[in-house]
Amino acid sequence: MVVFRIVSILLGYLFGLFPTGVLYGKAHNVDIRSKGSGNSGMTNSLRVLGWKAGVVVFLGDCLKAVAAMVIIWAVARIRYPDAVKLLELYAGFGAVLGHNFPFYMKFKGGKGIASSVGIVFAFDWRMVPICAVLFFSSVVPTGFMSLGSLGILSGFFVQTIVFGQLGLLKMATQFLPETYVLAGILTALAFWQHRANIKRLVTGTENKFRPAKKEN
Repeated sequence: MVVFRIVSILLGYLFGLFPTGVLYGKAHNVDIRSKGSGNSGMTNSLRVLGWKAGVVVFLGDCLKAVAAMVIIWAVARIRYPDAVKLLELYAGFGAVLGHNFPFYMKFKGGKGIASSVGIVFAFDWRMVPICAVLFFSSVVPTGFMSLGSLGILSGFFVQTIVFGQLGLLKMATQFLPETYVLAGILTALAFWQHRANIKRLVTGTENKFRPAKKEN
């Protein structure tokens, strides 16, 4: 199954390469990489181009992970029924890697939060409510999108362990430790991608979320 793990990551990476934010920006004569934070993800698109851009980019980046995971599920569910959830997670992880580190953009992409939301939804939709609560309870009172984003991944990591221990993931117990480790790596990657935001949060200099009032 080692080969299938690699195939899952590579497939996810290919889907993750789709530059939703960059293409949306170009359609509106804006190079999103030269505006705001220079990030090509949902948050910067929202700040620079407005709510419509944010929603479109969010959905597009979510679907990159969902599409890769659904394909792996369809292919692996019969051959590896006891490990299909693990393989789905590898595909989702690959999508985040493709989004964060696209080779054709000198490995400088987004931070992978929208794609990670897609992972949560496709991996087990029952995790979505708690992740949503963690996000909004962090962002609404503080205005810090970065804090809410990290809340989503932290919630996903904890719930993956809880669901696994309760037998809700429907996978062989031998694959549970690997699943927990992979979910932990995905969460750690989100924290790494937000390291500058975390530093600003600690020093009290993090920018609060303010979307553009209108499209460019």
